[in-house]
Amino acid sequence: MFNLILFGPPGSGKGTQSDRLVEKYGLIHLSTGNLLREEIANKTPLGKEAKKFIDHGQLVPDEVVIGMVDSFFDRHKNVNGFLFDGFPRTVAQAQALDKLLALKKTDIASVLALEVTEQELINRLLNRGKTSGRSDDNSEDVIRKRFIVYTNETSPVADYYKKARKFKAIHGEGSVDEINAALRQAIDKAMANHKD
Repeated sequence: MFNLILFGPPGSGKGTQSDRLVEKYGLIHLSTGNLLREEIANKTPLGKEAKKFIDHGQLVPDEVVIGMVDSFFDRHKNVNGFLFDGFPRTVAQAQALDKLLALKKTDIASVLALEVTEQELINRLLNRGKTSGRSDDNSEDVIRKRFIVYTNETSPVADYYKKARKFKAIHGEGSVDEINAALRQAIDKAMANHKD
């Protein structure tokens, strides 16, 4: 099983690239945001627990998120692997994910981070805001705050995976095809070196 984490700030192209990579490598796309919405819609015990926190404007605790990831894994046995998008966001989540994967007799093979300059990201998000209808894409101040949160949250996670020699930065500017080619090259190399 080959498990991949795709990192990148808002507007870095994670969604676009995730779709392409999932199709190319036959991976299952695991977005914790989508998982949360699905569990809540299906009124599962984990979904009900998560909804309590969300309804009070609180972050869903790591244990609940990891529980959802665990049940998602159990529903998708015998797959090529998973592409984690937007998770883990903290070192505690990364450590919990490593423990969970060890129990499943697998691990994270590679962490790829799309690196894009702040000005390019602002331009992309403001552009996206014209058509997305997302209020958080319309204000440069809000966008800059999102970057600060992203940097503060994910820098320690990047360091965690750098220590494990699983982290690789990918230049995230250029055409969608150019960025995809750089990601595929890194994934092919990681797959060749990965022993599960």
